[in-house]
Amino acid sequence: MGQDSQFSFSKSRYLPDLTVLEAAMDSFSYDRHAHDEHSFGVTLRGRQDFFSGGEFHRSPPGHVIQFNPGEVHDGCSGGEEPLNYVMVYIHPEHLEPLIANAVGALRARDFRVGETLIHDSVLRHHIQELARLITDQVGSRIEQEFSLYQIAARISQRATQFEQNTVSRRADILLRRARDYIHSHADNDLALEDISKAANLSKYHFLRLFRRQFGITPHQYVMSCRINAARADLDDGTPLDDVTFRYGFADLSHFNRRFKRIYGMTPKQYQQSIRR
Repeated sequence: MGQDSQFSFSKSRYLPDLTVLEAAMDSFSYDRHAHDEHSFGVTLRGRQDFFSGGEFHRSPPGHVIQFNPGEVHDGCSGGEEPLNYVMVYIHPEHLEPLIANAVGALRARDFRVGETLIHDSVLRHHIQELARLITDQVGSRIEQEFSLYQIAARISQRATQFEQNTVSRRADILLRRARDYIHSHADNDLALEDISKAANLSKYHFLRLFRRQFGITPHQYVMSCRINAARADLDDGTPLDDVTFRYGFADLSHFNRRFKRIYGMTPKQYQQSIRR
């Protein structure tokens, strides 16, 4: 990470699993990874170049970036001007009930936003307002809840089709089984054969399908899941040494390198940032 790159995480005092990232980047580049949460970001300055959904995107100032849970992506500063952006991470358990309420459904399990790069001044305002309430630690619980609902309502308005866990292609179903298996065994010593069996596919056929679908290898996805699980433990105040060895990192140095390439800071810096 260059000396000119800065990252700051803030947790909501009222809403569990709601996190805000403020980032200033120049030379830093994220490894390809995925988050367990819905991610909504706003490019404030410069240009954000990133891969997601099998293609490359460029986000100029004022645009909204959206990643669904489990969606593989990376990111770096594009152009000559340094990049500044804010990102809000919302766990599906907190967003999906609001989506269901906004569209008048009983539930919205596995709701997916169909757009990655969005130009919408209303949505941008709601994201920035929620981020402000959390990072500045101002306002009340109901203000944060209402701000979150406004994001859900706007996303629902933009949705061209509301889906409730509709995955029809066999390959998608099998790969989802594999992904679920990885998530539930993140602290195990996973082998490619174990994961491919969970998907009922031969090892090398599975490897080809997975890489084509997600843009990374199963090993890279396993590492991303382990980093996300480790971050959740850090959120809960678990000691750093315990987290390091729970998820199979050789030592703290190994954990530091992997964590920093996804979150822009070391695990210790992250834990200190959210405890401020």
